[in-house]
Amino acid sequence: MAGPFLNSGGGRRRPGEHRPMSEINVTPFVDVMLVLLVVFMITAPLLTVGVPVDLPQTVADTLEGNQEPLIISVDSDGKIFLQETEVKLPDLVPRLIAIGENQTSRRLFLRADKGVNYGAVMQVMGTVNAAGFTKMALVAQAPKSGE
Repeated sequence: MAGPFLNSGGGRRRPGEHRPMSEINVTPFVDVMLVLLVVFMITAPLLTVGVPVDLPQTVADTLEGNQEPLIISVDSDGKIFLQETEVKLPDLVPRLIAIGENQTSRRLFLRADKGVNYGAVMQVMGTVNAAGFTKMALVAQAPKSGE
């Protein structure tokens, strides 16, 4: 008579002896992934440039790229910002070169408030272009649907 001490492997076991568990418990893994998902969903909108600029609207297509561009902003008062730091126009190019590690092929995005003087925007573009930065794009806001 085959007693309770025989298992499907054909060997005998002692009472109280357990087989090793062969399944992986994925519950902790799923819990960690859900927490990370929530964290990234909350922090992703905060990673945008924080200079408040009222962008003009346009229907142009967006540009795709693999390298994070440097962002130059001109607010409604004509102040110039590199990323989120205010800089004076003469200090803009040295800062760009330092941040871009002497790579003048790095992409630049120029965000300018729609109320700022056109000459101020062109002055920033001319200064940056004269320093050898040729990959510059103007940032605009897509029009809201129905407009």
